[in-house]
Amino acid sequence: MNTMPDRDEEAPTGQIARALAVLEAVAAGGSSTARTIAEATAIPLPTVYRTAQELIRAGYLVHLRDEQRFALGYQLHRLAVGLHDDLGIPRSVREEVHAMFRDLGMAAYLAIHRGTDFVVVHVSDSPQSPRLSPMGFGFHESPHATAFGKVGLSALTPEDRDAYLDRGELRAHTANTLTDPEELRRHLDEIADRGIAWEHEEFQRGTDCLAASIKADDGMLIGTVAVSAPVTAYAGRTRHVEDRVRACASRAGRAYRLGAHHS
Repeated sequence: MNTMPDRDEEAPTGQIARALAVLEAVAAGGSSTARTIAEATAIPLPTVYRTAQELIRAGYLVHLRDEQRFALGYQLHRLAVGLHDDLGIPRSVREEVHAMFRDLGMAAYLAIHRGTDFVVVHVSDSPQSPRLSPMGFGFHESPHATAFGKVGLSALTPEDRDAYLDRGELRAHTANTLTDPEELRRHLDEIADRGIAWEHEEFQRGTDCLAASIKADDGMLIGTVAVSAPVTAYAGRTRHVEDRVRACASRAGRAYRLGAHHS
């Protein structure tokens, strides 16, 4: 597969933009050579080397000399820990999500909502029950096509919901993705009433997802817990899966309301 950028593609400009582009390119590959980074970002090779050296000095990259590759540095771990602390994820909530994964044998997720935005902050999965790609920590795209994203959209004010639906950014990931604004409005109204959202092969063909809302005392949406699995994994278990996801969301909400300590 040719990874060379299109000729019309412009390289990121500005030191910060270039540094972020280099970090994202390395993160996407696990580790990368300078040439691979240059091809992925359209940044000239000498500039890639210069930017990488600056990031190494700051601790955000390391140079694997024997392999002639760059990898992410440990300084990024401090940023990730800080983000987790800022998001305030109680340890007991992570344990609840992991218990749900263990009980159902389905990949399980926790997403935190902030206004109109959401971000996946925890995933429990295994090689036998893998997460949806690219739905790892930090994923926040296509809310109209994901179960936890739909829960978030259903909790918006009518004005904010209309603003999102009328933006014209409703990408069809599969033939099942709802992209008609009026159909989505009706769907979101149902989700608001039930407190759970199903997504049937709308984000990825062959996979269904289910999410339930985590609410604060005042009814404000804090986050969502969700599961994903092949369509066949739900056969004869739909009600059980719904009950288990609701229970996880209820316990997670209780942990947030009690102000449980997080780590």
